[in-house]
Amino acid sequence: MKQLLSTRLIALGIVIGAATMLVATAQAMVSSKSRVRDAGTVVALRKTAIGPILVDSRGRTLYLFEKDRNGVSMCNTACTSYWPALTSHGAPRAEKGVHQSLLRLSRAHNGVQQVTYAGHPLYTFVGDKRAGQTTGEGLSNFGADWYALAASGRKVEQSNAGGGSTSGGGYGYGSGGAGGGY
Repeated sequence: MKQLLSTRLIALGIVIGAATMLVATAQAMVSSKSRVRDAGTVVALRKTAIGPILVDSRGRTLYLFEKDRNGVSMCNTACTSYWPALTSHGAPRAEKGVHQSLLRLSRAHNGVQQVTYAGHPLYTFVGDKRAGQTTGEGLSNFGADWYALAASGRKVEQSNAGGGSTSGGGYGYGSGGAGGGY
C-alpha cells in the first residue's frame, strides 16, 4: 500500500512538474512575441513599376490619403475597410533608404497608434494582393486621391507631361510641398 501511494505521489509530481514547464514555456513565448511587437513596425523601400516606394514589412505598398491634414487621419469607418491604417505598438523602424526622422506615430480614430511618414498617416490597400503591387495608386476614394510615397515623403503620381516617354514608366514624383494638395 505504501509503495502504491509512493508511486502515485511520484507520478503526480511528474505531472505537476510537466504542467509547470508547459506554463513557463507558454509565458516565455508570449513575452518574446510582445517584445517583437513592441519593437515597432518596419517601413522599407522597394523598387516597383512606379519607382522606389515605401512598403511595410510584407512588401505591401504604403499610401497617403490627400484628405488627411496635419498628420490626422480622415479615413474612418467604411474607409478603413478598404484602406487599413499601418499601425504599430512601438516606435516605427526605418530600413535602408527610409528616413527614420520622418517616421512618427499618431492616434487614429479607433484609438490605435498609426504610423506617419513626413506627416502623412500611412495606409495599405486591400486591392494589393502581393508584395510590390500598386493597384491603389491614383485612386479617388472616400473624398480624395490615394498615392504611394517616395522616401522623400512626397507622393508618387502619374506624370501628365509629354505622353511619349518610355523611360521611367511614365511616373514621376509629386511636389509634396506647400500648396501641393497636402
